[in-house]
This record gives sequence, structure tokens and C-alpha cells, in this order.
Amino acid sequence: MTGQPRLLLRNGMSPVGTGGSAPIDILISAEGRMLDIAPGICASEVMSIDVGGRLVTPGFVDMHQHLDKSFTLADAPNRDGTLMGAIEAFRAYSKGLEKENILKRAEATLDTCVAMGTSAIRTHANLDYELELKSVEAMCELRAKSRGRIHLEVVAFATSSAARGDLAVARELLERAIAAGADCIGGTPNLAPDPRNYIDMLLDVAERHDRCVDLHIDETLDPGARWFDYLVEQTMRRGMGGRVVGSHVSSLSAVSDDEARRSIDAAAKAGVAVCTLPAANLFLQGRDRRQLVPRGLTRVAEMLDAGVPVATASDNIQDAFVPVGSGDLLEIARWTILAAHLMEDATGRAFRMITDTPAQIMRLGADYGFRAGAFADLVVSRSENVGRLVAGGAADRSVMHRGEFVAGPLCAIHTAVPA
Repeated sequence: MTGQPRLLLRNGMSPVGTGGSAPIDILISAEGRMLDIAPGICASEVMSIDVGGRLVTPGFVDMHQHLDKSFTLADAPNRDGTLMGAIEAFRAYSKGLEKENILKRAEATLDTCVAMGTSAIRTHANLDYELELKSVEAMCELRAKSRGRIHLEVVAFATSSAARGDLAVARELLERAIAAGADCIGGTPNLAPDPRNYIDMLLDVAERHDRCVDLHIDETLDPGARWFDYLVEQTMRRGMGGRVVGSHVSSLSAVSDDEARRSIDAAAKAGVAVCTLPAANLFLQGRDRRQLVPRGLTRVAEMLDAGVPVATASDNIQDAFVPVGSGDLLEIARWTILAAHLMEDATGRAFRMITDTPAQIMRLGADYGFRAGAFADLVVSRSENVGRLVAGGAADRSVMHRGEFVAGPLCAIHTAVPA
């Protein structure tokens, strides 16, 4: 790699699988990219920081959040604990929301996520008749304001309010959102009068503007709600593999194994990725059951085995959809292991679901990862290895974005010494 060296991280530990680690130094360029990763790097006339034997990993990637809703639980409580209850609660509350309020809460949430080690977020911003473009505009403003701390993607999320209206009006809202700076196309086809036409419209807009698609789909335990299959079929027909995500896909857990296998194999062939959201699914799904209450997640392990890219993410934080949440993706990884019954290489799989896999789905490419040439978006933590990090977390975390510490105790090191 070429580039002017600027900083040397010394005395770190690099993950070896999930159960081991090895000594490592990292040489970082003036552009914030990793030039070299090796033990005992010698670099003259650059500043250095001794990280004290801490574990160094890539930053975490939270590919499904709702920053515009976070920390609204007190003002918009979910009275019955259901998905529709949450939707109605926030819809009523959002009628009085202004962009400044959305931006203030979202920025506070983002600060928390950065401190926990998150280096990239894809946030779904409500696009509907109550808020119109307020959420999208707020998130685009936050994206510009936070470039020095985190990579932020904005999904124009055509909600159920938009879905229940005229299809042409929903399309017009999406076009306005893209003009305002939205990166991706989102929506809730299951709640539209005609889910098939709604999926077609969302994909049409995405194709026209060369955008990725990330849909809330089949977020129910009704085995008859199977619009994920149509999304997969259309992705294959349009050649959009690698650009489409189905989030939730909970109803797949309610069908027969054979039927599920057909859907999973088709998704793998079409190049459709899945994002599971354990916090929301555990809280909202199965409220009507009194015995053998289901977990509400999709078939995570079977999808992983079939080669479907599966990420896990926070979804909502302390709002009507999820009343808890800390912004810590390691917590989400642990919940995924438990709720999805991950067994073989559980911590490794869960770690990849908050790092490499969502980075791949978000098409971060060579800019992301623990390799020369990637940006130095890193988490430096007191943990023995990745397995321990996922299983128990780490109270001591320092977070680096593009070669600059943006959170944690190593931020306090103002005077580095020559290597």
C-alpha cells in the first residue's frame, strides 16, 4: 500500500479465530487507512500509541436502525406490546415532531453507538404523511455532521402510512427523498393494500436511481404472509442480486421445513440478504400466545448454512418497538446466539453478523475490514479474544474512525511519542 505514514499503533493483539490472538502493530496513513498490519513494525518519524496489549478488531456495523425513533418511549408508549400498537403509537406522536427534535435525539443515540464501537449505521428514516421528509432531511443532516466519526447511510423508509395511500403518492415521496439525499429505498409491503404492486414500485424506484433496497418484510408469525418469496423472485428477474435485503422475515419460522428450505435456497441463489432483528422480534411477536410462545426470529441458522448473507442489528432503541437497548452491537450478538439457537462457532458467527457480513451487504467493499488498504475503523478493547468479546463484552473500549480515536480512554492520549 502507498500513502504517507502518520500513526503507529503498537502492542496490540489481532484476533486468531474466535479463541486466540496474536501480537500486532498497525501502521496508519495520513488518509486514515491501514498501510501495514504485522508484529514488530519499524517506522521512523511517525507518532506512536501503545495500546497496552488490547484486542484490535474491525468496527461494528449496525445495518438496521431507526435513529429517528430512538428514546421516544416515554412520549409514545406501546400500550399492547404489538407491532401495530407500536406503529400507531409512533404515528400519533410523530404528527407534532419537528426536524430539530428528531436530529437531537438521533445525534445522542449515534454518540452512544460510536462509544460502543459502531463504525457504520444504516438508518431507516420514516417517509409518510405525518412526517413527510422531516426524518430523511434530519438523517441526511446528521450524516454530513458525523462524517468524521461514523459512516451513516439513510434509507427512505416508506412506512405503512405511505403504503396505505395512493401508490403514485408513495412513489412521489420516495422521489423527493432521493432528491433530498437518501441512499437506499425501504418500505413495508406487507401493510400495503397490494403488497405485490408495492414491492414492484419500490424496486422500480431503486432501479431507476441505482439504489439498494432494504425492506421490512413478513414481520409476522402468520405463515400465509410470504411476500419475501416474491421479493426474491423479482430480485432474480431484475438481476438485482447483492442489492436487496429482507429485514425480519419472521413468518418463515412458521412454515414447514420443506417450504422454508425452498425459500432459503431461492434467496441464496438470487443473492438476497437477510437482516434479523432479535430485540424487536422477541418483544413484538407472539403476543397472542399463552403456551409455547415463539421467539419470533427468522430461520437464522438454516440461512447461514445455506449461504444466505445474514446480519443482525439493533433495530430500535428505547421506543415503542423496542423498550430497551444500549446501542451495543455485542449485546445484540449475544441475543442472536440465544434467540436463534446458534451452536457451532456461535460467537464467531454472531461476530461476523455485526462486522463482515453487514459490511458486505452495505457494499462497503475494500474500505472496511482488518486488512491493509481498509480504513482504520477499529475497536480497541480489553478482551482476550473475539469469543470472550462477544460472550461478555468489554468495559474498556476505544474506537477509531479513519485513523482517529473518536471515543474511549485512548482518546485521552494527546501526546504520542515517536516510534
